[in-house]
Amino acid sequence: MTRKTRQERKAKQRIRCAIYTRKSTEEGLDQEFNSLDAQREAGEAFVESQRHEGWVCLPDRYDDGGFSGGNMDRPALKRLLADVEAGKIECIVVYKVDRLSRSLLDFARIMETLDKQHVSFVSVTQQFNTTHSMGRLTLNILLSFAQFEREIIAERTSDKMSAARRKGRWVGGRPVLGYDIAPEGGRLVVNEGEAARIRAIFEIYIERQSLIATVKELNRRGWTTKRWITRKGRESGGRPFTKDTLFRLLTNPIYLGKVRHKGNLYEGAHDAVVNEVIWLRAGELLRRNGRTGGKTVRNKYGALLKGILYCEPCGAAMVHAYTSRGTKRYRYYVCGRAQKQGWDSCPTKSLPAGEIERFVVDRIRCIGSDPQLAAEAFKQAQEENRRRLAELEREKRGLEADLKRYATRVRRLIKEIGPGASANSPQTAELASLQERMRLAEQRATEVRNEIIAKGMELVDQRELAAALSIFDPVWESLSPREQARVMQLLVERVGYDGRNGTMSITFRNSGIKTLTQELEEEREEEET
Repeated sequence: MTRKTRQERKAKQRIRCAIYTRKSTEEGLDQEFNSLDAQREAGEAFVESQRHEGWVCLPDRYDDGGFSGGNMDRPALKRLLADVEAGKIECIVVYKVDRLSRSLLDFARIMETLDKQHVSFVSVTQQFNTTHSMGRLTLNILLSFAQFEREIIAERTSDKMSAARRKGRWVGGRPVLGYDIAPEGGRLVVNEGEAARIRAIFEIYIERQSLIATVKELNRRGWTTKRWITRKGRESGGRPFTKDTLFRLLTNPIYLGKVRHKGNLYEGAHDAVVNEVIWLRAGELLRRNGRTGGKTVRNKYGALLKGILYCEPCGAAMVHAYTSRGTKRYRYYVCGRAQKQGWDSCPTKSLPAGEIERFVVDRIRCIGSDPQLAAEAFKQAQEENRRRLAELEREKRGLEADLKRYATRVRRLIKEIGPGASANSPQTAELASLQERMRLAEQRATEVRNEIIAKGMELVDQRELAAALSIFDPVWESLSPREQARVMQLLVERVGYDGRNGTMSITFRNSGIKTLTQELEEEREEEET
C-alpha cells in the first residue's frame, strides 16, 4: 500500500464533531463562565477522549442562549443543520438529549436530516448508539421523558400564573402606560404622571370619537407608549401611538383595576386610574365605530340625546329607535344592553324619546330662572374645571421630569461621543432621537401651560352662567332640529337615566357653556340688527 493511500485512509477516518449547547433562559448568560460554556467544556472533553477514533472538535460554536427546546426556531440550530447538509459535520455532540430538542416531532425531523447525511449523534451524559435499533429505542425513551418533563413544567407554570391572575396579581410582561412595576415585583403601582395622561387619552377619544383623530392628536402632543429600562439597562418602548396600540390601551381592563385571564375579568391588586363610567363610554364608542368607521352617524330624525343618553344601572348607551303605525312614527330610546341581552337584563328598558327630550330641554330652561339649579350647575362646572386643571398640572410636572431626564442623558451622550465621532454611530442616533423628544416635550409643555391659562379664563361665574342660559329659551324654538341637536351636544356632556327610581342626572360641558354663550349672543345681535 502506497503512502498516499494510507494518508487518504487516515483522512477518511477523521470525524468532525460539532458541539451544540442550549439554555432556555437568558439568566446567568452574562457571567464570565455560564451554562453554555460548561456544556461546551464537557463536549470538548468527550471529543478529546475519542481522539484515538479520529474525532476532532470543530472551532465553530453553536450556542442558543435564551431559546426554548420546544421548537426549532433557534438561530444556532438552523446554522448547525445547514452545515450538516453542506457536509461539514460527521457527528453532533450535546450534553444531554433535551439540549437538542424537547419535542418528539422536531427531534424526528432532526434525526431524519442526520440520517440522510450519515451524521451520528452523541449525548455526553447518556451513552447510546443510534446506529442500531436498541440505541434508537433508548434515544426515543429518553426524548419522551424530556418532552413529558417540558410539558409538566409548562403546565405547572401555567397553573401558577392562572392562580396569580385570579388573585389579581401582575405575572409579568411588558409594562403598561400609567403603572410601574413594584420593586419587589408581583404587583403594579400607579405612576401619577402617566395616569393623568391615560385619563386625558380616554377623554380625547370620547371627544373626537375616532381612533385616527385621537392618534393624530396624541402624536401632535408628542405622547408615546410606555417607556422603560430593561434588566440589561436598555431603553425600550416610547414609540408613537398607532390605531392598534391606542385600541389596546382603550380596551385594557388594567385601567379599571382589573386583570383579564382566559376571557374572564378578576379584581386586580392594583388601583384603577380610569372610572367605570369613562371606560364604558369609550367601549361603547369603540363598538359603535366598529360599524360606522368612526364617522358621525347621520341624525335623520333629530334625536337630541343621541350619543349622550346613558342607562345608569348598567352604564350602556341608550339607542335611538322608532316604530311606525300607519302614517305615525313613534320614537323612543332603548337601553343597548337590554336590546342585546333581553329586557330582564336591565331595569331601564325603553323611554319615549319626545318626553325625555322635552324634560332635558325644560331643565336647561329652568337653570336660568331657578337660583338653586343655577347654583348646582355652577358648582358642577367649577368641579369639572378644577379636575381638568389638576390633570394639566400633573401632566406639566410629568413633562418637566421628562425634560430633566432627557437633558441628563444628552449631557452623558455628548461626553461619550466626544470630538470626531461618526455621524452613523448608535450614540449619535440616540442623541438625535433624544433631541426630537425634547422638542416635542417642550412643545407640549407650552400647550399645557397655555391651556392652564385658558382654563382660568374659561371658568364662568354664577351670574354669567345664568345669563347665558337665559338666552337659551327664546332662541331654542327658532333653531332647526339639526341645530338643536348640535346645541345639545355642545352644552350637555352626559344624561344619565335610572329606570329603577325614575331619576335623571345631567352633566354639562364646562367649555361648551362659554362657546354656546358666544354663539347665542352673536345670533341674537344679528337678529336685532
